Amino acid sequence: MKLTIIDRYIIRKFLGTFFFAISLLIIIVIIFDISEKIDDFITKQAPLQAIIFDYYLNFIPFFINLFSNLFTFIAVVFFTSRLAARTEIVAMLSGGISFRRLLRPYMISASFLVILTLYLSNFLIPHTNITLREFEKKYLKNPPKSNVMNLHLQIEPGVFVYFESWDNKEKTGYRFTLEKFQDSLMVYKLLSDRIKWDSTAGKWRLEQYVERQMQDTSRHKLVFGAMKDTTLNLLPDEIMVDKEDIKIMNFSELNAFIAREKLKGSSMVRFYETEKHKRIAVPVSAIILTLIGLSLSSRKVRGGTGMHLGLGIAITFSYILFMQISTQFSVYGSMSPLLATWLPNMLFFVVGMYLFMKAPK
Repeated sequence: MKLTIIDRYIIRKFLGTFFFAISLLIIIVIIFDISEKIDDFITKQAPLQAIIFDYYLNFIPFFINLFSNLFTFIAVVFFTSRLAARTEIVAMLSGGISFRRLLRPYMISASFLVILTLYLSNFLIPHTNITLREFEKKYLKNPPKSNVMNLHLQIEPGVFVYFESWDNKEKTGYRFTLEKFQDSLMVYKLLSDRIKWDSTAGKWRLEQYVERQMQDTSRHKLVFGAMKDTTLNLLPDEIMVDKEDIKIMNFSELNAFIAREKLKGSSMVRFYETEKHKRIAVPVSAIILTLIGLSLSSRKVRGGTGMHLGLGIAITFSYILFMQISTQFSVYGSMSPLLATWLPNMLFFVVGMYLFMKAPK
């Protein structure tokens, strides 16, 4: 398993091409983004230090992760087709290196990029997105909606709450109802005209409330009151959930969040699960795209590098398109989120293995 000179040469070319290409594109994107947002920066008086360190510095990891698959494929196709054009691959194979052995440095480089993008998407980017979102809220985007009507949530097994209206800014709900069920029978019901979160005490304060306890089918106990403090398995931040909030959650936090949303009966659970599986499936696709890229560009063909690049970009965009279509079936259809996110990888892996078997011939 010792790396040879050829291994180190290919790894250096692979990773060097990848980081050089994506660095150039990042610079171009930042320039266009500045020209688009310069009016907002000036109008809202965003400090230069915040623009550089809070916005663009945190924007770079997101951008690298977003385009890592595309540039992995482009890097493989670009430098491999140049090796083929200069007959360097022919010399390697003539020197006794098998095509399968030639794949090893490519897989080492692709595995490094997979580990990098897994770390970015599951740990670093959620952390950087916290600062990035604060900057966007303050200087770029309009404040989010703070009121919502008719909220139904499940906060524990068999425990349901309802808000006729909820003011997220004031952390106050109106026409609040809590119901507890055992064996499909209601055993407790609480109604309140107004419920407000007390951040100091960490409790909910009920105003003008009525408690109803069902002791059996024929006896009910009613309790009326003007004010009462109580605890619920519910925090104010869990009532109005913005689907963009998952961007600031690392992998373990996202898993815990999905478990809470399932308990609450949220209609967005499939969207959250799809996002979770994409954080694994999309980085792993770098290995599959590397396999396809090597198989396609290892031979000298008429049209040279341009032909290889054009075909490579078409394959990469077909993968991205297939991923978007399959995940839509998961979010809005009946397809499993796990299957929807891994189906493009499975299909393109079969394509890659076929091309890899045909490439030496």
